[in-house]
Amino acid sequence: MEEFSGLLTATVFLPLGGALLIVLFLRGDQRVRYFSSVIVLAELVLSIVVFSEYDTNGDRFQHVDRVSNWIPDSALNVEYFLAVDGLSAPLVLLTGLLGFCAVFASFGIRHRVREYFAWLLILQTAVMGVFVSLDFILFFLMWELELLPMFFLISIWGSGRKEYSAMKFLIFTFLGSGFMLVGILVIFFSVGTFDMTVLPAEIEAGKLIIPAVAVFTLLIMAFLIKLPVWPFHTWLPDAHTDAPTAVSVMLAGVLLKMGGYGMIRVSVEMFPDVMMSAGKILVTLGVINVLYGAVVTIRQTDLKRLVAFSSISHMGYVLIGISSVVGAAGVASSVGLAGSAMQMFTHGTITGLLFLLVGLIYDKAHTRYIPDLGGLATRMPIVATGFLIAGMASLGLPGTSGFVSELLIFLGTFPVWKLATLLGAFGIVLTAGYILWTLQRSLFGPQIERFENVRDASKLEMLPIAVLVASILIVGIYPAVISDVFKTGVEEIIRPFVGTQVLELK
Repeated sequence: MEEFSGLLTATVFLPLGGALLIVLFLRGDQRVRYFSSVIVLAELVLSIVVFSEYDTNGDRFQHVDRVSNWIPDSALNVEYFLAVDGLSAPLVLLTGLLGFCAVFASFGIRHRVREYFAWLLILQTAVMGVFVSLDFILFFLMWELELLPMFFLISIWGSGRKEYSAMKFLIFTFLGSGFMLVGILVIFFSVGTFDMTVLPAEIEAGKLIIPAVAVFTLLIMAFLIKLPVWPFHTWLPDAHTDAPTAVSVMLAGVLLKMGGYGMIRVSVEMFPDVMMSAGKILVTLGVINVLYGAVVTIRQTDLKRLVAFSSISHMGYVLIGISSVVGAAGVASSVGLAGSAMQMFTHGTITGLLFLLVGLIYDKAHTRYIPDLGGLATRMPIVATGFLIAGMASLGLPGTSGFVSELLIFLGTFPVWKLATLLGAFGIVLTAGYILWTLQRSLFGPQIERFENVRDASKLEMLPIAVLVASILIVGIYPAVISDVFKTGVEEIIRPFVGTQVLELK
């Protein structure tokens, strides 16, 4: 079947095309910055079009670009197959939004500018490709493509132990990718297709040549490492601490979401029977992530490392919501699954904003060491206001996007895992503790003499701050703009759980 609208192809490969033009033709650092800005602005417009034109009452998969046998003389029947559904359309929007902010947050880069912006744009193509690829091999290629720009962006433009952190990220992710590739090949040799839209039915028919639980384990390992889930989380704080600001924005904002997206798209949709058995393990890991991540966050004295560990805690909520798809009580919850999807979107904007603001504080105050900070709110009112909004959203204040996603997770998970939900909810108390503690010590209190000449964000630096603050408040005040789309995606995924009582998102 051949079908080609071209919209998703343009959305995925526009940044890659921009990167090639930068490398081959552009000269002059300022021209590269302006050209990259034009590319990500066009990419943001395309991602908005993809999201806004998704019809929640139409076909499940829309904006289809499909070409059969795009690898010549291949016996593998690999397709070029791009499409979006209710799960992926909002994540396309998130990637476009954060890619735009990342480029504008990178105008201060002075070292090897052409290479930097080229790698940043390639990274955006890779992440966008993961969210829209529906051929398993194409999905895997995009998953792997992300490794190269991330490695170079951290190892060349990072700080501290940047080579160590980049290599640690690479090793962990390669390990997960190895498991995934074996799982993909087992599926292909069993059913003869990489088409992710037909694989759930083929796997359910019992065509796998090895037990489904073994394939499930191979695939979910890659997603657990990427999310990341304890005890596979140790690469994340190092990568965040030593990465440039814009790379931290992309890493926390969209790269971690690849793990959650993969779990829902592959683990839940393709292996519903195994999920019924794995739910207790996953919810336990989710609770550990939430509580362990929050406790370790409280102990941090480096602003960037603090936000990094808070991401580990918040990704635990994603796993808790995913585990609620079926539990020991025999109740399937599309509410919890929708909450997980919402958490991926809202955490992307909230933590992206936090890393952006931490980067500005470091650039202007020349330290991220919390005991050395204080009294910055009077010198940097725009940064302080943005930090306050992001912090309140992170702890789930009503009226912000963080409240919506966590509320959905708790409402969906409680009928399935009551104790785990209560323990996860306690994580909000710990989050409030470290967020308020950080705000008080970093931004408020008596003014410090050495910060007398610290300046607030410039007009250019205010642009990504304003974009992310707006997204946090809009989704917090009117969550249906995102949740209605996610609802259509998760309700299709929940259908195989027919032997359970289903709690639906109204």
